Amino acid sequence: MTIAEKIYEVAKPLPESLALEVLHFIEYLSRRNADRVEITDLARAQETVMNHVWDNRDDEVWNDVKTL
Repeated sequence: MTIAEKIYEVAKPLPESLALEVLHFIEYLSRRNADRVEITDLARAQETVMNHVWDNRDDEVWNDVKTL
């Protein structure tokens, strides 16, 4: 049984109001994940464009700063 099928089986007997709340939570998680993927993609795209700014002698002091 897949995770989606397990979620369905658990949600099926819930009253309509609680099932709707579960649906809203799943939609929230889906949007949050999509936002994270988009932010990661934008950060990767920015690296190529900004390499000439970030990779220079004056900027060496920032090389040891921890990133997200």
